Amino acid sequence: MTTLPDLLSPPERLLWIHGCRRPEHIDLEGIACDRGARVVYRRLDGCAARLLTDGEQAIISIQASDSKGRQRFSLAHELAHWINDVRRGFSCFGDDIGPQNAEAASVEAAANEFSSQLILPDYMVAPWMRGRHVSLGLAVEMSAAFRTSVTAAAIKLARRAASGACLVCHSTQGRRWFVRSSTWPRGLYPRMRLHPDTAAFHLAVKGAGSMSNARSSPGAHWLSGAGFPAMTVESQSMRLPDGAVLTMLAQPVAARAPTPRRHGECAIGAWAASPWPSHAPAR
Repeated sequence: MTTLPDLLSPPERLLWIHGCRRPEHIDLEGIACDRGARVVYRRLDGCAARLLTDGEQAIISIQASDSKGRQRFSLAHELAHWINDVRRGFSCFGDDIGPQNAEAASVEAAANEFSSQLILPDYMVAPWMRGRHVSLGLAVEMSAAFRTSVTAAAIKLARRAASGACLVCHSTQGRRWFVRSSTWPRGLYPRMRLHPDTAAFHLAVKGAGSMSNARSSPGAHWLSGAGFPAMTVESQSMRLPDGAVLTMLAQPVAARAPTPRRHGECAIGAWAASPWPSHAPAR
């Protein structure tokens, strides 16, 4: 795929001018150094990352006890602040930092969107995804290739899926958040609480296993919304280190039919006979 630098987003252009053409080329510490910021890993109390600056140079501190993928996203997040936010200091808490928060209208959300593109740039992700079926198994592969958390990879996959996909995170207390592809019907939402007949329920409540196989499930186990029809969805769930459960929802394999794709997107498949509500957006 030919990449035209002028068409890239600002974080992607930053990677491009530093010679990043493959996932293994992305050196966030090197970029930070080039921009006048030193990175240290140490114990932090009460936050996941911290940016201290005198306006000319900066020290970015990252929580030493976090996972490598989490540290990488935190570093990208603080780099976003250093580059974009008038070079002032920040202390960013765990709930502030995460690609699931990239749609909110805030300084932290803007930093999350910028950092998502630093660790998972579209110009690399698009060819990597091409021809692959979106699933949590693929998210695990992507997280290894791009050295990110599985959650960040799964969010990227769900958002870029060419056909209806939704990623939802539940705890035993209920739904925490969800993200979806642009083709996911706006009238359909993941249920607030896990249905007891789902693999996700067993992962969350009983702590049984780490990742389920992809399976077809009744839509009523997963979805709510005005007027949604009887349908099935493909679901795959995995337990996260904090006990929460991620689930990727998509069209079941048996129902897939060939569908045109926009360049660079990953197909999950089109509904053979559309089961979406009549108010669903056209695809």
